[in-house]
This record gives sequence, C-alpha cells and structure tokens, in this order.
Amino acid sequence: MIPRSAEPIRVAAVDLGATSGRVMACRVGARTLHLEQLHRFPNGAVPVHGDLYWDVLGIHREVLTGIREVARTGRLHGIGIDSWAVDYGLLDCDDRLLANPRSHRDPRTDGVPAQVRKTVTDTELYDVTGLQQLPFNTVYQLVSEIGSPALEAAERMLLLPDLLSFWLTGQAGAERTNASTTGLYDVRTREWAIDLAKRLGLPWAILPQLRDPGSVVGPLLPEVGEYVGLADVPVIAVGSHDTASAVVGVPAGEESFAFISSGTWSLVGLELETPVLSEEARAADFTNEGGVDDTIRFLKNVMGLWVLSESVRTWADKRLTDASLPALLAAAVDAPALRTVVDINDPRLLTPGDMPTRIQDLAREAGEPIPRTPVAITRTILDSLALAYRRNIRLAASLAGRDVDVVHLVGGGSQNSLLCQLTADALGVPVLAGPAEAAALGNGLVQARALGADLPDLAAMRALIRRTHDVRPFLPRPRSAPNSGDWEAAAARVSR
Repeated sequence: MIPRSAEPIRVAAVDLGATSGRVMACRVGARTLHLEQLHRFPNGAVPVHGDLYWDVLGIHREVLTGIREVARTGRLHGIGIDSWAVDYGLLDCDDRLLANPRSHRDPRTDGVPAQVRKTVTDTELYDVTGLQQLPFNTVYQLVSEIGSPALEAAERMLLLPDLLSFWLTGQAGAERTNASTTGLYDVRTREWAIDLAKRLGLPWAILPQLRDPGSVVGPLLPEVGEYVGLADVPVIAVGSHDTASAVVGVPAGEESFAFISSGTWSLVGLELETPVLSEEARAADFTNEGGVDDTIRFLKNVMGLWVLSESVRTWADKRLTDASLPALLAAAVDAPALRTVVDINDPRLLTPGDMPTRIQDLAREAGEPIPRTPVAITRTILDSLALAYRRNIRLAASLAGRDVDVVHLVGGGSQNSLLCQLTADALGVPVLAGPAEAAALGNGLVQARALGADLPDLAAMRALIRRTHDVRPFLPRPRSAPNSGDWEAAAARVSR
C-alpha cells in the first residue's frame, strides 16, 4: 500500500466547499509540492419548501468523476477528502442514507440553543467542548431532530467527509478534527462527550468510532475501484475539516503567527498546544477545535467573503453590468477608507438574500453613512471584515497570552489584494498572503506522510510549502499614507 520507490507520491485531494468543490492532483516529493486542479464543480444548498438541503449524492458523483480524472492522468497512491464542518448524514440499520443532509444555514435550529441551555448551561457546554456556540453546530442540529422519523431510525451519524469516505470504502468513522466542531466532542479527552449527549436526550450510539488524521480509512470498494479505474488505493483520513487542512497549509516558520483562513467563512486565530477554556474565552465566543498532530485551533468564526459574493449575486440579478467582482475590487481601492463600517458578524448576514440592503440597514442602525453604490458597499464589507480580523486576532492573542509577529492569510481571500492590505493596516503587523490552495496542500501533505513521505511533523510540511510556494507580503502603511484610514477610531465606532 505504501509506495517504496523514489518517485514522488501522487494523491487525489478532494477539497469541498459550500459553494464549489475541487479535486486536485497533489504531487509530493523531497523538494516537490505541486497541485493541479483536474475537476471543479458548483455546489450549494438546495431550497425545498423553506428548508435547505445538500445534494450529497450529486457531490458523491462529482467526487467519483474527479478521482477518475486524477487516476486517468497518472499513477495514484491515495485519496483524501476535506470539507466544511458540522453537517452530517443519518444512516439506517442497512447503512442507507435516510434523507439528504440539511445545510447549516437551514433555519431549523432557530431557538434551539436557548432550548439546550435549559438542560446544559453555556458554561458547562464550553467546559467540555471548548466550542464557540454557533446556532448551526451539529449538537443543535441533532437536538432539532429529536422525535423526527429520521433520528428515530438512525443507526449511525456520519459527518459529510466521513460519509463520502464511507461510500468509497465501506468503512465508517469520524475524523477527529471534524468531530471537534460538533459540540459533542470532549476537547480534553479527545473522545465523544457521551454524558453530554445523554443529558440532551440524543441517541449517543449513533456517534461512530473516532480516528486520527493520517490514519488509513480503507481501500476502495471493488465497485468503486472499477468505476474510477483504480485498485488497491487507500482512502486516507486527512484533517477533514477544511480549516484543519488549511492550517497545515500555512507556510509558517519560527515566528509567532496568527492565521486567517479566508473564504466563504473566515476562521481567525492561533495554533496552540492546549485549549483555552476560560470564562473570558467562552464569553468572547472563541472555539477550541482539534488540529492535525494534536494541536488546537483556537479561533473565531468570522463572517467571510460570503457577504461580498452574495452582494455580487444580488447585483447580477438586478443586471448591474458594472458590478463584476474584479471591477468592484479595482474601484474599491480608491474608495474613501473606513467611511462606513458595520458589524460584519451580525446574524442577519448569515442567510442568503439581499445582502446590499442588509448592509445599508446595519449602517443606518449604527448611525454610519449609508453606502449607496456597489463600490461603496464593497469597500464597507472589506473594511468591516479587516476590522473583524483585527479585533479577533488581538483578542485571541490576549486570551492565550501570546504575541503575534505576523499573520498568515490563506485561502481564496489571499488573492484579494485590497483585503490583505487592509488587514495589515488594521493589525499593524505584516500579512503574508497565500497559498490560496492551503486546504488542498494540507490535505495532500497529510496523505503523503501516511504513505511514507519524510514529513515527520508540521514544521517539515510547512518548510516544504515555503520552498515550493511564493507568498505575497503586505506591510502595514502609516496612518499618514493616502487613504490608509484611522483604524483605532473605526474600531471604536463598530464597538459603540
């Protein structure tokens, strides 16, 4: 199963996002780390009678298509899948999917956190899980299903990457970095929080056996291997929460760093050895998620570029032909700095809809100048996002007792030069942007190590990224620089 020749290890890195999915060929050698995108497909929640579902069988079909394409173009040694967190499928006693998984943006968890709070207080929940108490966490989704036919019939719950791996191999389990996002995982013991599940009336027996990133899930089922043209190729459990893979892909050296995984969501925080479970961390809504090699990702979920992409979609629906994203970003560079700032984490920005109108409403309520044009709204979103990065990196560092010398900004947002520069200006420390494909790189590196590559730890993986991938530095500009803005005053306006 493990390659013994000197040739580079070549794996399929399946990187699934909530808006699109990609299957990449990742080639890893002693001084080689190369990604090639061989299949991309659109993704998104499907609305049905007011509910939001994932077309998970369609995703599975696209994953098979991508793996087949990677196999067609060269020898393949392994397959790994990462995706967004918290969403799951329920299987019956015959391991058949009971229903399409719901999206975390589905409204069924409205009011559920308050319901849970009557049985388990926020402090108790945080002390066990260390998790930011977001309304779409798996624990709240499951509580919303208590008494439903699906949950009554369920024999097994599989998070989405584990469900897809199960369909490839027939082997069920839960990879720890993703399990740590559920609200049902004990961050200290690194096991399921069975007592917590029992207190909430959840059928704890549906929680599958846990496995570490880098463990072998199993070989492809014969029928899968025949379909994709492979035999005896293992599926490897990577950091299946895409942020866990993305943090592996941060090209950090010896410096004390913070990370921003910037995409549809922004995950902003620090990599630590132990969780921070103080009352101050809970009150600040910080989360302690499991990372690769027993690290802790101490972070905050911050609204991401979803707000901008939804705005662009709204303008496209209104046929504003000058509102393409490249044109907006180019014009926003010269728009007045920090003219309007809003709380980019306002829950009204969570669900699909007319985002520009919501931004204007938030500005009006805050007594800020109302942005009237697509360019002004774009600049408002990016300024406000940089302010959120500033606030939460500084808070994370304070709560963890750490200094931050540099910020590594990875993911799709690293290609947004204006956002990177604004983040450096807001924080007053250098921002190193890239790689954009950090999650796929982390996915591929964990697979390669499991398959015999000489990558003993995260430092070795990150050193390989630094040798093979360029990053773009953004240095903070002085306040006197043209259009750089007064970030201290803007931060005070948002917090008032």
